[in-house]
Amino acid sequence: MKAPKTVYICAECGHKSAKWLGKCPSCGAWNTFEEETEAPVATTLRTNAIGIADNHAVTFAELEMPDYMRDTTGLAELDRVLGGGLVTGSVVLLSGEPGIGKSTLLMQISDSLGESRRVLYVSGEESGGQLKMRARRLGVDGKSLFVLTETNIDRILEEAKKIKPDTIIVDSIQTIYSERSASTAGSVTQVKECALSFIAKAKSEGISVLLVGHVNKEGGIAGPKVLEHMVDAVLYFEGERQQSYRIIRAIKNRYGSTNEIGVFEMTDTGLVEVPNPSEMLLAGRPKNTSGNCAVCTLEGTRPLIAEIQALVTPTPFPAPRRTANGIEYNRMCLILAVLEKRLGLKFFTSDVYMNVIGGLRLDEPASDAAIALALISSLTDRVVPDDLVAVGELGLSGEVRAVSNLEQRVKEAARLGFTKAIVPYRNVEKRKLTVDGMELIPIKSIYEALKVMKAENKE
Repeated sequence: MKAPKTVYICAECGHKSAKWLGKCPSCGAWNTFEEETEAPVATTLRTNAIGIADNHAVTFAELEMPDYMRDTTGLAELDRVLGGGLVTGSVVLLSGEPGIGKSTLLMQISDSLGESRRVLYVSGEESGGQLKMRARRLGVDGKSLFVLTETNIDRILEEAKKIKPDTIIVDSIQTIYSERSASTAGSVTQVKECALSFIAKAKSEGISVLLVGHVNKEGGIAGPKVLEHMVDAVLYFEGERQQSYRIIRAIKNRYGSTNEIGVFEMTDTGLVEVPNPSEMLLAGRPKNTSGNCAVCTLEGTRPLIAEIQALVTPTPFPAPRRTANGIEYNRMCLILAVLEKRLGLKFFTSDVYMNVIGGLRLDEPASDAAIALALISSLTDRVVPDDLVAVGELGLSGEVRAVSNLEQRVKEAARLGFTKAIVPYRNVEKRKLTVDGMELIPIKSIYEALKVMKAENKE
């Protein structure tokens, strides 16, 4: 057998090269080549993704509709993100920053799934004693939970063959290795090889698999980019370490929507669901303070009331500073340009700081009107009424465009005590929208929103 040789593999697409390259010739990514030792392996018969060595083509009419079953994880917020529960035979990749609570979440899931299913918890990072200590803190008895502290993929699959679990939890995929590859655990080859083995196991035997993935310094999932394409769902566990709230967001889901989010609170006894995130996001909101404006945004099918804060301060420097947290920086600059051009407001002599309370990120254009009102309020020191919420997309000409699901947004605001809503004129004109207990203020442009704010301050 030939001696092992050194190759360089692109972490994004898996392209191999005999020497290190700054730019991948296959995918065009920069600085993604990693050095690995590759040893020749004897060729063997490989099965396909569903575990069948010999397969043949069939007509589309002969295909049968699979009857996928979903199992609740015990956390309604996580089930919402997954699309209703964990699908039998699916492979889910959960990623997040170190210490965000991934292992805590999986331990709580395994306890709930263990009530009706056999669960195999594979830990490549912690010992059995450490898992026992965490389970005791979380109040997990683990009667139907099998724990395996192993990193060899062949031994893991052999043990799974004996136990015959319904669900396999792997913490984490970067610690698992295969002896068929000479590279170290966590390398591009090892992660891809081990993930393929778990996927084949899941599809051939109908076992649900949850894989934990590390993140790199850029915030993406460590390992080959193809890993995200191979699995059925990719979940990101987000949150600030200084805050107790966590958000699970799906960036890929073959069995549900990718727009849903799940909100949790980290406590001493584990993760606790937050069924009403709007009240959490509005907790501690200051009264009669300029630079604040509420907005109702949609995360999938769930309306959320978020608080946008803006701080505009004069600067003696020729280049003012712009900082955005929770809002896309380019979107903030675009709105500033519209306000300067259409309303004649002078933001170019001031520093601008923007923040969304609670660590929420607003990517929806429907929050443009609230962002603009918060900026105007901070610059002019006029207070946006505490009982007012603003919804609308802002165009480059200063017009306020219609948004989707306005009635659902306004009803959520009315439920939380808001009495006035600045909404796009076209939404109200088209459907003759009325909501009990809510005064709708239709506007066609941001100039009309400025007049509304001036009128409210005079009152």
